[in-house]
Amino acid sequence: MQAPGERIPVSILTGFLGAGKSTLLNRILRDPDLSDTAVIINEFGEVGIDNLLVETSGDSLVELSNGCLCCTVRGELIDTLATLMDGVQTGRLKPIRRVVIETTGLADPAPVMQSVMGNPVIAQNFELDGVVTVVDAVHGLSTLERHGEAVKQVAVADRLVLSKISLADPQQLAALKSRLQELNPRASMVDGDSAEAGTGSIMANGLYDPGSKIADVDRWLRDELALDAATSHEHHRHDHAQHGHHHHHDVNRHGEDIRSFSIIHDTPIDPMAVNMFVDLLRSAHGEKLLRMKAIVALSDNPERPLVLHGVQSIFHPPQRLPHWPEGSDRRTRMVLITQGLPEAFVLDLFAAFTGQPRIDRPDRAALEDNPLAVPGLRM
Repeated sequence: MQAPGERIPVSILTGFLGAGKSTLLNRILRDPDLSDTAVIINEFGEVGIDNLLVETSGDSLVELSNGCLCCTVRGELIDTLATLMDGVQTGRLKPIRRVVIETTGLADPAPVMQSVMGNPVIAQNFELDGVVTVVDAVHGLSTLERHGEAVKQVAVADRLVLSKISLADPQQLAALKSRLQELNPRASMVDGDSAEAGTGSIMANGLYDPGSKIADVDRWLRDELALDAATSHEHHRHDHAQHGHHHHHDVNRHGEDIRSFSIIHDTPIDPMAVNMFVDLLRSAHGEKLLRMKAIVALSDNPERPLVLHGVQSIFHPPQRLPHWPEGSDRRTRMVLITQGLPEAFVLDLFAAFTGQPRIDRPDRAALEDNPLAVPGLRM
């Protein structure tokens, strides 16, 4: 049963046409742990549910044989979520603990994410937990070459499920994984035929942790230190921030101009500075901000971090955690995925609002070579 003030986590399942979303969804729906899950598909959805149907209640809402609720979206997703919540609260529908939304293969997932995050009424009851994207191991590379929607589906994912791996030759699979790593270095990759892909846990991406009721931020943001260790080339390091280019090749060769980078800030930040930075970024450049996730140490109370989560110009209401997640280094961490928005511009903007100039590698080298530099002074 949903506790007062507790929001229901929403997972978005996306992937291009024929990637295997319906196969994956049918597998995980058989997991008993998802018996109290509502599944939302659109009217062109590919999910074959005939063999799971038990009872129809209305034109678009059905109860599956494992106890899940499933409905088709024939209008606005916001209306569907509101109707679903009303049914649960009035007792017409059984209580739910999670929602899975399956998008069409041709869909840009951003509007779906915005629907969950941007409506104040919906945001009171639901929160976006993460995005799972299914990628066809055989045709994935060619699909990414031809379709910008497929690129966005990969870029915003928290988890990538590779389907049909057994049908792909090793060289083909290696090339696909390399391309996926370029587009989204932080997303975990899962074999679609593995046991993990057949359980409901694949939908749990960490923003919502049902055990602690706070964000599992390390899993949600992905551990930057582990990412740094796994990346072969050097990253720029600063006293106040750290960021890295995780593209081993030029992603602009396909024209999508997608970048993924991070900011790490060592000291607590003034709340007003964070607010102005985010407001300017989303108001002036929202269409280029595919996704932003952050945990921020604020100067007014560094022991209670702030969680930020946005898609383009739409952001979840900021959430102040009661404490830092266990094992966290308590530094501000931001992960941004942009399209056509230079990393240097974002970093300079952040530096301007935090009051600390950003020193790039050429600047640092010039200072170190300066004969007037103070002996022993290290930048």
